[in-house]
Parts: sequence; C-alpha cells; structure tokens
Amino acid sequence: MRRSDRAQDRDFSLALIDRCTHGVMALSTGEAVPYCLPLSLVRVGEDLYFHCARTGRKTDLLRRFPQVCLTFVGEDRPVFVAPAEYTTYFQSVLVTGTASEVTDPGEKVQALRALCQKVTPNHMEGFEAAVEQSLNVTAVWKVRMEELSGKAKLER
Repeated sequence: MRRSDRAQDRDFSLALIDRCTHGVMALSTGEAVPYCLPLSLVRVGEDLYFHCARTGRKTDLLRRFPQVCLTFVGEDRPVFVAPAEYTTYFQSVLVTGTASEVTDPGEKVQALRALCQKVTPNHMEGFEAAVEQSLNVTAVWKVRMEELSGKAKLER
C-alpha cells in the first residue's frame, strides 16, 4: 500500500466487510483479461460465502483458477474541500484468498442462513421453505481470507 497513513486495522476491515451488502470478485480467465463480478457475500469467521448457479462461466473459472481477489467499498464521497482542492473520502477493503465449492449440505445451509440474516434479517420466516426448495440446485462457494487490507481516507 503506497499510502500507509491510510491503512486500517483488521477490526476496521472486518467491520466494513460485515456492513457491505456486496463485494466485487476478480478471477483469472487464464488470459490477459480478468473476469470481475459483483456478489452478495457474508463473512463467517475467516471465510466469505456466496451462492450462485451450479454451472456457468464463474463456476468454470473458479474450478480452474481458485485464487480470487475481492473488493468491498464502504464510503465513497467526492468533496470540494477548499478553493482549488478536491478529494474523496473513502473506505475500502481488499481480500485475497482461495475459493472452494461447499459440498456439505449442513455448511451450505449455515452459509445461506448467514447470508439471508445479513441482507434480509426481517424476512427469515420463508428461509426453511426456500432452502428446502432450492438447496439441490444452488451452489455455495467459500473464500478463505488469506490476506486482508483495509484503507480509508476519513473526514476529520
């Protein structure tokens, strides 16, 4: 990180991940152009979980190239500070890790429950029926967080 004065600690980084409803994952295509996509993610301990279709470009790439990079953005606020001075107040976290498909049904349900509790906490009454209906056709992946780097420019 070039601006070490903007580095944030692990607690800041984990809290920002927990606040964000989505992150952007970059994965390798094996060619010069990476593949990036937004995902709804939830953190459980040292792992990030997301769900998706069982087949498709994303899952094909993850099976071939499981090393991923995820970015979470909290605040992103451009401001005019003073005559001829502009800046942006921001908060972000960069995570690198290894993705693996979750095959254990219990872990899949736990991850999906955690995700639903994060993004729709007031609507958990339909969770059991939804899981029963779609668990077999839903893929769940986890990313083991190997490196975590938080950065921010905060308003003083």
